[in-house]
Amino acid sequence: MQKIKSLMTRQGLRSPQESVNDLSPIESFRIPTKEELRELHEEPTDPQAQQEIINSIEEVYFSNDSFDIVKYELERLPPVLSLQELEEYRDKLKQQQAAVSKKVADLILEKQPAYVEELERITSLQSGLQLAAVICTNGRRHLNIAKEGFTQTSLGLLANQRKRQLLIGLLKSLRTIKTLQRTDVRLSEMLEEEDYPGAIQLCLECQKAASTFKHYSCISELNSKLQDTLEQIEEQLDVALSKICKNFDINHYTKVQQAYRLLGKTQTAMDQLHMHFTQAIHNTVFQVVLGYVELCAGNTDTKFQKLQYKDLCTHITSDSYIPCLADLCKALWEVMLSYYRTMQWHENHDQDEAAVVSSDGNNVIGTEENSFDRNYVKKKLEHGLSRIWQDVQLKVKTYLLGTDLSNFKYDDFIFVLDVISRLMQVGEEFCGSKSEVLQESIRKQSVNYFKTYHRTRLEELRMFLENETWELCPVKSSFSILQLHEFKFLEQSRSPSVSPSKQPASAIASAVTLFEQYCHGGNPFEIQADSKDEETEDVLASNGYESDEQEKSAYQEYDSDSDVPEELKRDYVDEQTGDAPIKSVSRETLRSRKRSDYNLNKVNAPILTNTTLNVIRLVGKYMQMMNILKPIAFDVIHFMSQLFDYYLYAVYTFFGRNDMFESTGLGLSSSRLRTTLNRIQESLIDLEVSADPSGTLTAAEERKEKVPSPHLSHLVVLTSGNSLYGLAERVVATESLVFLAEQFEFLQPHLDAVMPAAKKPFLQQFYSQTVSTASELRKPVYWIVAAKAIDYEQMLLLMANVKWDVKEIMSQHNVYVDALLKEFEEFNRRLNDVSKRVRIPLPVSNILWEHCIRLANRTLVEGYANVKKCSNEGRALMQLDFQQFLMKLEKLTDIRPIPDKEFVETYIKAYYLTENDMESWIKEHREYSTKQLTNLVNICLGTYINKKARQKLLATIDDIDRPKR
Repeated sequence: MQKIKSLMTRQGLRSPQESVNDLSPIESFRIPTKEELRELHEEPTDPQAQQEIINSIEEVYFSNDSFDIVKYELERLPPVLSLQELEEYRDKLKQQQAAVSKKVADLILEKQPAYVEELERITSLQSGLQLAAVICTNGRRHLNIAKEGFTQTSLGLLANQRKRQLLIGLLKSLRTIKTLQRTDVRLSEMLEEEDYPGAIQLCLECQKAASTFKHYSCISELNSKLQDTLEQIEEQLDVALSKICKNFDINHYTKVQQAYRLLGKTQTAMDQLHMHFTQAIHNTVFQVVLGYVELCAGNTDTKFQKLQYKDLCTHITSDSYIPCLADLCKALWEVMLSYYRTMQWHENHDQDEAAVVSSDGNNVIGTEENSFDRNYVKKKLEHGLSRIWQDVQLKVKTYLLGTDLSNFKYDDFIFVLDVISRLMQVGEEFCGSKSEVLQESIRKQSVNYFKTYHRTRLEELRMFLENETWELCPVKSSFSILQLHEFKFLEQSRSPSVSPSKQPASAIASAVTLFEQYCHGGNPFEIQADSKDEETEDVLASNGYESDEQEKSAYQEYDSDSDVPEELKRDYVDEQTGDAPIKSVSRETLRSRKRSDYNLNKVNAPILTNTTLNVIRLVGKYMQMMNILKPIAFDVIHFMSQLFDYYLYAVYTFFGRNDMFESTGLGLSSSRLRTTLNRIQESLIDLEVSADPSGTLTAAEERKEKVPSPHLSHLVVLTSGNSLYGLAERVVATESLVFLAEQFEFLQPHLDAVMPAAKKPFLQQFYSQTVSTASELRKPVYWIVAAKAIDYEQMLLLMANVKWDVKEIMSQHNVYVDALLKEFEEFNRRLNDVSKRVRIPLPVSNILWEHCIRLANRTLVEGYANVKKCSNEGRALMQLDFQQFLMKLEKLTDIRPIPDKEFVETYIKAYYLTENDMESWIKEHREYSTKQLTNLVNICLGTYINKKARQKLLATIDDIDRPKR
């Protein structure tokens, strides 16, 4: 079938008859003869049988056109030919051929009508095509005529115009490309001018234009170049951003922020900014310290540059420590100020943007995005405050702890505290931090320094005390500790956190923060000249007087006063009452009381010594340190209390310790004073100076905290009667201690304000048990003078020579009274002599007189107790003598009532008691000694009572005396 189909294809569209005639004998089937056709007709026409014959044909006959049937059949012949078999095989092939031929003929006959119809249709189509070819030929001929006659010229004009337009567009594009090629020069100029927003805007516009002309091959290279330029701009922008950290410029920063906003990298800019601030802090402190280290080393050895910052700080010398610290803080201040101004810029910018958004709320998406960026920046800046301050603290802490400050001078160390205190104030204003890191580091250095400093000061105080001659240091009557440089910080009433350096005193300035004050210039860490260089202390007076006129008038007024012994000539006494006339307490008494302060009418200048002044200055220095650094307030106040303790102990040791007089039982030293002195001796005084050094380590450490007991200078003489046994020195010493106590009382509110709440009981105890006992030291100190100033033993001898068993009432007092009064007159004269050297305050003169009178009265009682025989007239004589003594004594002193007056009068009146009254009287009056009570029983009642009654009274006296033993 394939062969038939291919044959039909090659022959083309021809009639069946023509096609049959054209078949060659090789390419076509052989045409059956009439006989064969007849045979074909004679063959059975059973279709099924025909189909079986066709199916029996081998497949190879249907393979392809190149199949050689003859060759195939010849090759199939058996080696031995058999005629019969060949004929049978030939007949089989004939049947098969006949079946195929019949099948082909049937098919041809079946398709003949369709073939004819299709052939006619093709013939008609061929005629139509020939007609169309004629029409086209005619149309082309007519078009050629029109072209030549009209269209060619007009269309040429249109084509040229179109070409012109294309060329104009091309020229414009070429000019744009030329401009793009030259933008790198303009970009470089804008970057040099730091016009970053303009440069970025230009670069972005160029990139946009380049994307429009990307079809040009030259643009691809330009686009890459613009991208590189944009990256270069970002790098320079980052460098410009880093410059903000040390010197904030509002115009510069505005340009940088606008540039980052154009790039859409606002958040990235903020992250970079914080990184630059951190790096700026590190680089700044390193360069400052490195500069001083290389300067001190005297060479530019590069080995320092390779050191870590912590190791570099250990190479700072003591001389360069303070300037380096000041420069370090100044540099860090610049960084923090830049950060502060950066935050201010963003706050103002956010307010401006918010105002713009509220007036125009069209672009909702852009507004939300800007709001998100603003919130991010705000939170980032707020979080960065504590980070920046923490970095600053750590850098300064490393510097502080890199050097041992224990051997620094006081002023230098105070300056260090001053700077760190100012830095902590900056930190509190910067981010509200309490600067725990700085406080702890400076606390360590302060405690270490202060222990060494205080130990040295105590040793100096001991040296001062041992070389002190207790001469009066002349100061003006208006002297106040606030006039001393060390206490200027109290007068200025500044908080402890504010620098003690010289500051503007206006209230307005104090209300302004440091960032507001120095926002546009200046630096809070500038080293300023100390106020000591500009101001001088005006506290000293010349010769104890504030002017020559006062000195002259003082002596003239003193010389014009009536002499005290003249008053002794007035000997009127009321014998019945024993009192002086009431008139005596009048104008004369008031005037004498004005003179009772033995000071030659000098102005009442404070009594103090150079040592006292040094202690006060030390207290001021301690308070400066304490006010600057509150965490060590307790340690400082404790050391301040030791200064006062040691001064008090020294005054007592030099002038008040006398075991003989302590045993009198007169209560000269109160229990509180004794307790205080014992405490000082146990906690502060090293009594084992020459002890074996091979003690335990703990004992050695304890002794290290103590100071040896001071010794009085050999230049101070306390044994001369003419000087009242060193009364001037005693007054200066004791009253200087009282003055020191008064200053401590004045400073108590300031100390209480900085003392930690948990330690305030210590401060209260110090004031109640130590400071308040200073005035109590007057009694034991002046008692020694009173005990030696008057010869009480001589008076006892004179009283022993008096005959008391007289038989008649005497009208004249005994000689011992005049002798005693002369002793008092001499005492008063010497007291006036001493007052020419040192002002004797009224409390001191009162105590001296009180002591002398008390001792005199007790001596009188002791003299009366020594009487062997006494009559009633003798007892009247005792009373007369005592009243005479009182009358004259009241003219010498203003003390009222006379001390121990009742002590003498009660004893004299006891002579008149009966036996029954005596026993109860003895039990009630235990202030008298056993000897004095025994004398009353033996002398007064001995002649009136029996032995048994006397023994009973003596037994009562013994019972009273037993607990005292």
